Amino acid sequence: MIINHSVVRAQFRGFAAVGCRRDAGESVLISVQTLPEEIAVNHHLLVTLSLRSALSGMLLMLLAACNAGPQSPVRSATPPQAAAHHDVLISNGLVFDGGGSEPVRADVAIAGDRIVAIGNNLGTADTVIDASGKAVAPGFINMLSWATESLIVDGRSLSDIRQGVTLEVFGEGWSMGPLNAQMKQEALRQQADIRYPIDWTTLGEYLQMLEDQGISPNVASFVGATTVRMHVLGEDDVDPDAQQLAQMQELVRAAMREGALGVGSSLIYAPAFYAETDELVALMQAASEYGGRYISHLRSEGNRLLEAVDELIEIAERSAAGAEIYHLKAAGRENWAKMAEVFQRVEQARARGLDISANMYNYTAGATGLDAAMPPWVQAGGEAAWIQRLQDPAIRARLREEIATPSDAWENLYLAAGDASKLLLIDFKNPRLKPLTGMTLAEVAAQRGTSVIDTMMDLVIEDESRVGTVYFLMSEDNIRAKIARPWVSFGSDAESSAPEGVFLQSSTHPRAYGNVARLLGQYVRDEQVISLAEAIRRLTSLPAQNLKLRQRGSLKPGYFADVVVFAADSIQDHASYAQPMQLATGVSEVLVNGELVLQQGEHTGAMPGRVVRGPGYVE
Repeated sequence: MIINHSVVRAQFRGFAAVGCRRDAGESVLISVQTLPEEIAVNHHLLVTLSLRSALSGMLLMLLAACNAGPQSPVRSATPPQAAAHHDVLISNGLVFDGGGSEPVRADVAIAGDRIVAIGNNLGTADTVIDASGKAVAPGFINMLSWATESLIVDGRSLSDIRQGVTLEVFGEGWSMGPLNAQMKQEALRQQADIRYPIDWTTLGEYLQMLEDQGISPNVASFVGATTVRMHVLGEDDVDPDAQQLAQMQELVRAAMREGALGVGSSLIYAPAFYAETDELVALMQAASEYGGRYISHLRSEGNRLLEAVDELIEIAERSAAGAEIYHLKAAGRENWAKMAEVFQRVEQARARGLDISANMYNYTAGATGLDAAMPPWVQAGGEAAWIQRLQDPAIRARLREEIATPSDAWENLYLAAGDASKLLLIDFKNPRLKPLTGMTLAEVAAQRGTSVIDTMMDLVIEDESRVGTVYFLMSEDNIRAKIARPWVSFGSDAESSAPEGVFLQSSTHPRAYGNVARLLGQYVRDEQVISLAEAIRRLTSLPAQNLKLRQRGSLKPGYFADVVVFAADSIQDHASYAQPMQLATGVSEVLVNGELVLQQGEHTGAMPGRVVRGPGYVE
């Protein structure tokens, strides 16, 4: 049989149903619904056939029927699609497929956990969602999530679900496995407001625990370079020998087979700071055997930003892997002008064929700990050793000088912020210190009558923690410039929580409640930095492609039904630094794997989230 019509798109890796239809332009679309790439031919008909026998026979029958034209209508025992019944039908929405193209007004039909059709007159459904006047998009991907602990105690993921996030991606340097006995003991010791048993050992076991327990969003993770280093070397400033490096590589390979996405690093923090480039290349060479990606909090986002970008590009090139920059930024006023050169270096690497990308959050302040204001040498050996050193008068005298002196040798966010009034204290472990939550470091130092640097050291000692801190570091102009780059996706760099219960015992950064809504409201709708279609692409198909996810990140028949319905004209973030736990508004429905998690803006209690595994997964 010869089909002499143009083939637009065809890619068959599996199938459940095939359909063909004719629209007013004499175009017929034939689609394989589980892998929904389409073939365009001439003529009409709208038919859905179940392919429970060989693909070839049924597909040829359907092609013949479509080719027959209007004079020879297809007869089938299967009812016409107009009479089909689905589990969910999202009707009358403005449908964005996630690829960046302009939207179309259409319906989306869902059966089980999959999208089965996109078009008009698709039939009936048990649940019909009227999306009139709203955008319908693939579920959003949070490329940098710290919901690793928050999901254990509250699987609803409310602050992100209310923004349409359906996939949380973990692994910035630290991952929840692989753990050894000593690492488990230390992790239990460091627990603060959120407490939980550690009944897993590997990263895969942790992720499966979340799915088994019940969570609303999907989850995925990189394996942490810091975690692998600590597993083999502990927290001292040492280099691995050949045998130790081989052991670290085997831990990476095991994590990749469990479904890790690649290797994540966070190089300004001890003990990650102690890892040299060759060590990171070796870990990535192991990950690249399974198609893994490298993703990194660069060794510097300030004085040596350009050199740090060069290191990431070198690691990608030497390991033959893609690489991504975590929360791309130029920290400190004196470094803001470097962002243009960062763009140039990344785009030159991309032009050479390297797969380099970045993600960002849409705020001028970051959040980390007071460890980012102290040199790495004082933190060698772990938290207990760090706190003990801070009580030594000689070491304190040395730190007063080093913290106050600009240096390219380590990342000093205290100096990058400019002064202590730009450090906001948000997270304490010690109940006696919790009244300081929401005060600036300058205010606490004045209250105590101690110098700013002594106050920092004292707070770490008293809290027995790094002390959660917001640092005001970045330029608003650079935020807009980063949003405009087509290779930049988005990540909150925060937990996903709820303004209730245990989460009220500490504060947070507003990005935990508003990162996506702020993008779509302020920067897309109000300021028009990029189009809505492009913003959706960067929240969906771009990260899905970078992570090599299967059948996620797009609205296509056969893809998993992770879908968000929102009002583009009113979506809004409400979280501020003073009141960060304010839920976003404007998202009305969210489906994860075909189940309604958010309905008319309210959480349904559904927990359909699954582990999304990387390209090296071995079942």
